[in-house]
Amino acid sequence: MGRGDLSDAEWERLQPFLPVSNRRWGRWRDHRQVIDGILHRVRTGVQWRDLPERFGPWKTVYERHRRWSADGTWERLLQQVQAEADAAGEIDWDISVDSTIVQAHQHAAGARNRSAACSLFKGGRASRTPGRDAVAEPRRPPGGGGAGSEGLGRSRGGFTTKLHLSADGRCRPLSLVVTPGQRADCTQFKPVLEKIRVPRLGKGRPRKKPDSLAADKAYSNGPCRDYLRRRGIRHTIPEKTDSQAARLRKGSRGGRPPGFDEDRYKKRNTVERAINKLKHARAVATRYDKRGYVFLGTATAAAVVIWLRT
Repeated sequence: MGRGDLSDAEWERLQPFLPVSNRRWGRWRDHRQVIDGILHRVRTGVQWRDLPERFGPWKTVYERHRRWSADGTWERLLQQVQAEADAAGEIDWDISVDSTIVQAHQHAAGARNRSAACSLFKGGRASRTPGRDAVAEPRRPPGGGGAGSEGLGRSRGGFTTKLHLSADGRCRPLSLVVTPGQRADCTQFKPVLEKIRVPRLGKGRPRKKPDSLAADKAYSNGPCRDYLRRRGIRHTIPEKTDSQAARLRKGSRGGRPPGFDEDRYKKRNTVERAINKLKHARAVATRYDKRGYVFLGTATAAAVVIWLRT
């Protein structure tokens, strides 16, 4: 076993939930070897072509990662690992929400759009049937082509991506969302919380509601607080200075100040520490993937490792 590879215990936890080949397109290469190759690339950020030979053909490893990122396999694996932890009572449901900027490498730009990709099949034109050497594209989220649709934002420093996440009280990611770097945090507050879904090992609905939530001033607005009240989630979010001044100017018409628990807010550093754990993976700290859904799969694979080894 090489450095960073799955241990026997970790492999036994993942194996029951991995896709099974229907043998229609031939036998798949050993899942464990391929996953070790994917995790090696996530940890080191090495180019796919430079993967060590012990992981098998690099293209096989890349295609497996791309397909699993497109069809949601990585997210299902993350949910299953979370389900085991929840059944054992190991999840602290006092969660925190935040985001982090990820600098995108220059190789992350230039993804082809769908119309251009159709004309590049070998042996056929865009209006004709693709050649037999063409590779079918897996199902993937809407979009394709252009920086914005791939989660790339422009800034003075170049392309950036923003990773929005929620983390439990033990510094482990619960849900992940990828957007362009200039996207405001509060716009992804609802998608991040609604993406929390921890299945039950037995009967019952998946758990989606935390016990409490802490967030910084970026989420201090009316829509975020109203959403939390509708769901009955206790929350600790500091009030912005300008919002406080506007409320005081209105006098009695300004209403009461929102509740704030200083002791609970101190636990918000758990999401910052979860971000640090994610960015130990070099392919997460710097984005090399052209497609947004592939980068989300890369970050999710890093989150799976955190849950397996924490």
